[in-house]
Amino acid sequence: MRPSAPLLRVRELSLTHADAAHPSPRAVTFDIAAGEVVLLLGPSGSGKSTLTLALNGLIPHALPATMTGTVEAGGLDTATTQTATLSTQVAMVFQDPDAQIVTGTVYDEVAFGPENLLLPLDEVRARVEDALRRVGLWERRDENPDHLSGGGRQRLAIACALAMGSPLIVLDEPTANLDPQGIDDVYAALTDVIAAGDRAILLVEHNLDAAMGFVTRTIVLDREGRVVFDGPAAEVIRQHADELVAMGVWLPAATLAALRLREQGYSFDPLPLSPEELARALPSVTVSSRPARSTTEGDAIIRARGLTVRRRRTEILQGIDLDLAEGGLTAIVGANGAGKTTLIQAIAGVVPPPRGMVSVDGMDPGSASPRDLASRIGFVFQNPEHQFIAHTVFDELAHGLRLRHAPDAEIAARVEEMLARFGLEHKADVHPFLLSGGEKRRLSVGTALITRPRVLALDEPTFGQDRARASELLELLRSLRAEGTTIVIVTHDLQLVAEHTTHTVVLKDGRVHAAGPTSALFQDEQVFAGAGLRLPALQRVLASAGLEVAP
Repeated sequence: MRPSAPLLRVRELSLTHADAAHPSPRAVTFDIAAGEVVLLLGPSGSGKSTLTLALNGLIPHALPATMTGTVEAGGLDTATTQTATLSTQVAMVFQDPDAQIVTGTVYDEVAFGPENLLLPLDEVRARVEDALRRVGLWERRDENPDHLSGGGRQRLAIACALAMGSPLIVLDEPTANLDPQGIDDVYAALTDVIAAGDRAILLVEHNLDAAMGFVTRTIVLDREGRVVFDGPAAEVIRQHADELVAMGVWLPAATLAALRLREQGYSFDPLPLSPEELARALPSVTVSSRPARSTTEGDAIIRARGLTVRRRRTEILQGIDLDLAEGGLTAIVGANGAGKTTLIQAIAGVVPPPRGMVSVDGMDPGSASPRDLASRIGFVFQNPEHQFIAHTVFDELAHGLRLRHAPDAEIAARVEEMLARFGLEHKADVHPFLLSGGEKRRLSVGTALITRPRVLALDEPTFGQDRARASELLELLRSLRAEGTTIVIVTHDLQLVAEHTTHTVVLKDGRVHAAGPTSALFQDEQVFAGAGLRLPALQRVLASAGLEVAP
């Protein structure tokens, strides 16, 4: 029997952004067949997100990039077929969901695509309800998308892709803004979609712990954007784990833990890909725990008393009382919609809190000028694009120093240092919006760091980063803390919290559910369960074995 034609054919594809010196990806060739779930891995800047934009014709039709080679989706040449037509073959979920939300209600957003296909009204209604129920948003169908949390908007974007009914769904970091339950919901929905065998999924994802039970195949790009590995997902990761780590590619947390234990003389054959596999391999493994991290508290540099923030008639934060110690690395965690981003924005003065409710290094963000505020606290947005104002990476980094009238020589030296620190040396003259998602994140962190504020607040700082860059960023935060900088982060990554933070604040429904030293809070799983969170399975496995594996 003749095999059916692939849903996607990519041949010798190279993509070069405007102003870029080299293509990325470079000479990429692969097919995707119905029933496959393909995980696309690669370090930041390897061209993963750029590649996805060529699959439905956004490159070359809508974005400034040079394309060589061919892409065929459902037998249609993407270079010569209109993007609207290609959307019936390839549905996209972008890294930033705000980039694709265009209507005033959740229902209308999901209906927008099918309506533009001129489908019968009954079919549009059926598709919308099915898609929204799959992602848990049917009860919020009449709300404005702006009222959803970041994770809620991501689920909405996924619902829009599901409603299109396209044979191939391409998802760029679909779970980056979701809590564990939201991640489970998304993968359950996608599993249902793929079960019939007539669709395929291409997934760009850093959260491999959630993805490994779902994906069937892995394609890996190297730093030059070339395909270096392509095969069954488990086989590729187990056989090439050391090479992938050296490249800066994310691996499952259990695999990384096993590699670290292996460095201490322990053997794993095969390498575990999940906490369950690691647990089965651990009974014969014993290793001394590393010294406990210091959680010594200094004087509180950030204080909140009775902090209440309202948006329209809704109270997002309700009576927050909080002290954050000077020199600590504090994580703010909670389920989607708990108020994490609002809290960190209120602390940083991005959303001015009511006067007298917050103090940062003795200053009231509710009444301080932007210049005075920026001298005390640097802020990094969840979406890097929200803070870019210059036309080149160099000027973006230099902007804060120029506002302070720093000498040109000092500006040049500090910008060059920051470019090197974040691997952006060759991007100095590139427009910030032409960077990859990971590069944008590094730039946004650099702009906040370059003025050397006493407090640094970051909303999802490792979002979009490859393993190597995330590790570099966390090492940088550790060194800044050692120098006296107080750091506050919002994150969904509880494994990151367990390994790297000194203190944790758990929010639930706009209130402080728990707060204290991270090591103490992580000893009680119910602290997190009560806030709708789950401790990472790896953390539970290591705790039960009496192990704490250094990052």
